[in-house]
Amino acid sequence: MRPFEEKILESRLDFIRISLAAQRPAFPWSSSLGGRPYLPISAAFPATPEGIPLFFLAQINFEETPRLKGFPTRGLLQFFIFDDPMYGCAGWGKPSGDRFKICYYPDPIYAPEALVTDFSFLRPYADPPLARETALGLSFTLEEEFPGPSDYRFDRHFGKQFFQSFGEDEEEVWDFFYRLSASNSYHKIGGYAYFTQEDPRSPELPMQLLLQLDSDSAIGLQWGDMGIAHFFIPPADLAAMNFSNVSYHWDCS
Repeated sequence: MRPFEEKILESRLDFIRISLAAQRPAFPWSSSLGGRPYLPISAAFPATPEGIPLFFLAQINFEETPRLKGFPTRGLLQFFIFDDPMYGCAGWGKPSGDRFKICYYPDPIYAPEALVTDFSFLRPYADPPLARETALGLSFTLEEEFPGPSDYRFDRHFGKQFFQSFGEDEEEVWDFFYRLSASNSYHKIGGYAYFTQEDPRSPELPMQLLLQLDSDSAIGLQWGDMGIAHFFIPPADLAAMNFSNVSYHWDCS
């Protein structure tokens, strides 16, 4: 791989690794996975057009994360999905709407008395990917990584017939890049996405990874048969902090 060292180094991207904290979130506005969301008294709980409450998946408070180029430095970003067998995914390219919603509060209210505390109106959820009701706190570290063969940008860096050009060493080169991109499958913000199947994006419609959540048996998080979930956003929308065109995708083996 020595002749390709420069190309490999040029392909590096920063990302924010998400780790699950042992303690529960300190405040309603803290970054968290599962549990109950930050919800101002004046706001409606995200629901389907029929008024069925969605399942609260996660929220990221960007004041708690390291700075990542192109991403917000403040505000609270929330992810809600429907709890049907497809976990609210109605097909690639469908923007936030009927079966999943993205909510962004640019200036969260840091006052418990202004927030909803009684969530008894919520229904029992049928088939959510997260089998727990207690919220988990999140912690973050800024790291860097390299593209894996499943990311559509790999061909942009190394060419379409890259692996085939190594002849009898092709399998060894595949193994090298899978080891190099081992971090691609983590819970994370930004960086390169990991797929158990194939990348639904294309060079003609570039999308930035916004949030990735992998299956994690330790906390009861499972996407189908140990799959992985992604939320993608057009880079221009991310720069404008416009989260109305986020696309949601998950796949499994």
